[in-house]
Amino acid sequence: MGNRLSKIYTRTGDDGTTGLGDGSRVPKDDPRVEAYGCVDEANSAIGVVLAVPGIPSGVAELLTRIQHELFDLGGELCIPGHRAIEASQVLALEQALDAFNERLPPLQEFILPGGGPAAAACHLARAICRRAERRSWTLARAETVAPEPLQYLNRLSDLLFVLARVLARHESGSEVLWNHERRGSKPPP
Repeated sequence: MGNRLSKIYTRTGDDGTTGLGDGSRVPKDDPRVEAYGCVDEANSAIGVVLAVPGIPSGVAELLTRIQHELFDLGGELCIPGHRAIEASQVLALEQALDAFNERLPPLQEFILPGGGPAAAACHLARAICRRAERRSWTLARAETVAPEPLQYLNRLSDLLFVLARVLARHESGSEVLWNHERRGSKPPP
């Protein structure tokens, strides 16, 4: 395989446009660019989770696979008409989600994003993934987007929530629950 990037800067984007995978140019704030840009952010946030030492190997292997799939998903969004994400990948996320979730106690309260460095990073990745899903829906309302990338992002954000719960228990033994009864209490002096 040859070099994919021989030069990092090209100056072609200095006019406020960027190139899509099919060679066409669009404004940098085009809904398609927003969608795949948010997918890139989600992928990067998952990389932060993976950078935390001591992640359980099953979680690390799953997140690494997901990073590859997110790269494919970003490519699908970057190239109009290209298909990369399949229904089987959505199903695989559902199966992983079910497997990790069945080992967790049922939720009685909302959870605050936290619980340890990996859990907090996973919550951030979840929130970014939700943004990627919203931006992808914005694109889907204007142009044709296959259903699988949209479903994938929806399931992935759910999976990241469950993995954040798993990681919180792994790191600190528990999750940080939202205290909805705090409203009547006085602020600390």
